[in-house]
Amino acid sequence: MPLIIGIAGGSGSGKTTIAKNIKSAFSKDERVVIIEMDSYYRDFSNLNLNQREHINYDSPDSIDFELLEKHLRDLKSNTAIEKPVYDFVIHLRKKITERVEPADIIIIEGIMTFYKKEIRDWLDIKIFVDTDADIRVLRRIKRDMESRGRSFEEIRERYYTMVRPAYRDFVRPTIQYSDIVIPEGGANHVAIDMITCKIHHWLSENNQKP
Repeated sequence: MPLIIGIAGGSGSGKTTIAKNIKSAFSKDERVVIIEMDSYYRDFSNLNLNQREHINYDSPDSIDFELLEKHLRDLKSNTAIEKPVYDFVIHLRKKITERVEPADIIIIEGIMTFYKKEIRDWLDIKIFVDTDADIRVLRRIKRDMESRGRSFEEIRERYYTMVRPAYRDFVRPTIQYSDIVIPEGGANHVAIDMITCKIHHWLSENNQKP
């Protein structure tokens, strides 16, 4: 049975860095896959670009939780999935998918990872990344300008009207479901070392190669 790890926290908190650091702690003999919840934005192809640009992607309403739960169920039963590939520039799912094979360790990371009980119930370890708001917003500005083609004005407007309220209302409250809280994201190497030791122990108890 694979181990499923959930990583939640605000946008720009360092969730992806932690997921990658955990993955890098294991050898090539151990299969570790990372699934980004951002890949599971709903299919808004029925809307034009202007309409899609005004969707609040930091709201749980934007996530296709049903498909995500199905894929977690499939991976838990050692069945490969076809993960959506999302185009963040035009806010659409691409026509191609990414095949994800079953793995020993499955990491799902996203701001809404703990929001739905149906998703939480599949998680063996739940990690919340608690990073200061000023650090998170600076990271988001850098990411959105460099890789998603956003202007500073657009990022600022979206942050005040969507990102910050969503964190307050939907993301931050889910810290109560976490097993582990990591302050300051991927820079907290002590916490990451503790988590990887816990995972090795879990794999050993379940008769998988440590």
